[in-house]
Amino acid sequence: MSLVTIAWHSGYGHTRKLVDALAEGVESVPGVRARPIDVSTIDAAGWQALAEADAIVFGAPTYMGGPSAPFKAFADATAKIWLTQGWKDKIAGGFTCSLAMSGDKASTLGYFVTLAMQHGMIWVGLGMLQAARAGAPDAVNRIGSYTGVMAQADNAPPDESPPQGDLDTAHAYGQRIATIAKRLRG
Repeated sequence: MSLVTIAWHSGYGHTRKLVDALAEGVESVPGVRARPIDVSTIDAAGWQALAEADAIVFGAPTYMGGPSAPFKAFADATAKIWLTQGWKDKIAGGFTCSLAMSGDKASTLGYFVTLAMQHGMIWVGLGMLQAARAGAPDAVNRIGSYTGVMAQADNAPPDESPPQGDLDTAHAYGQRIATIAKRLRG
């Protein structure tokens, strides 16, 4: 059984919805299970799950052009793992959500890529083209990202946002990560 951990933080609940969609996508691949870990409350079992994972997907809202402070604190706490290259050759991916259509989400995904590269991980992008109807709420990859999932909170509560297209993008990305992790595990 392959394990995909999702190391996430959500400030208002929008990013948490992406976690759920991504986890459903992961678990739609036979022989792969998802393990979401809220990094703001990570414990020894969470760190152990990260050590055992075949893939780690990073997720956080974009605040002020980068990942949220709780996610950044988690990333800083991975320095001991970095010293031993404990995550080397694991699959990595990422997702983020912010209020605006752009919201500087690319900066957050870039941060996740750098974190993964410092750990010697193998980054997996979306692997899909941008939506033919850019910005349409029901369109997959409507924001046009290639690095990872970008979602928009749209100044609406989490029960109304992100829109279905963003959730479908996260689901498809979860399937892609799971398929690649399973293939590499052999």
